[in-house]
Amino acid sequence: MTIKYETNCNKITLNKDAIIEDFFILSKGLAGEILQKFINYQTKFAIYGDYSKYTSKPLKDFIYESNNGKDIFFVENEDEAIKMLSK
Repeated sequence: MTIKYETNCNKITLNKDAIIEDFFILSKGLAGEILQKFINYQTKFAIYGDYSKYTSKPLKDFIYESNNGKDIFFVENEDEAIKMLSK
């Protein structure tokens, strides 16, 4: 959240490869804890990359629900991430 306060930026995109794999294991609670902070600080966040290797139904449902929301997005590429954050 330092980025938000130092740059007045409220939209962030990040390559999926920069995120620890535990983030994508929902039972560990890491994704929920981190993403809630983005929502609390009113910052939109898009993660782009290839999600095809994940077979977890809860994760697929989580990604689907996030992408139908207005704050957190999981998309395939950086251009799509920017597009989602621009809405």
